[in-house]
Amino acid sequence: MNLSGILVITPPQHLDATVARLNALPGVEVHYQDAASGKIVVVQEAECIRDEVDGLKRIKALPDITLAELVHHWFEEDRELIDAMAPELVDSDPLDAQRVPRFLNDA
Repeated sequence: MNLSGILVITPPQHLDATVARLNALPGVEVHYQDAASGKIVVVQEAECIRDEVDGLKRIKALPDITLAELVHHWFEEDRELIDAMAPELVDSDPLDAQRVPRFLNDA
């Protein structure tokens, strides 16, 4: 699971319509809105990073969006991302902070 904190800005006169459009998107929830500035804070939940990026693109494509930017990202283990990494970069024990891949120690 991936969670994105997204800042959205819309002209204040379009705030209510924009909030309704955002809340209608799958995995998107509006958590804060400021009527005076048109600022909206959105949390988006997605299964993988690709879905997360696609969701941000959908938000940016909505009418009356002045700005939509990812400001925070949190993710659980993303199997697709891990499978694409070089094997020597994938720790068998992610809690073993003392382990350094051999190629990083080669001078």
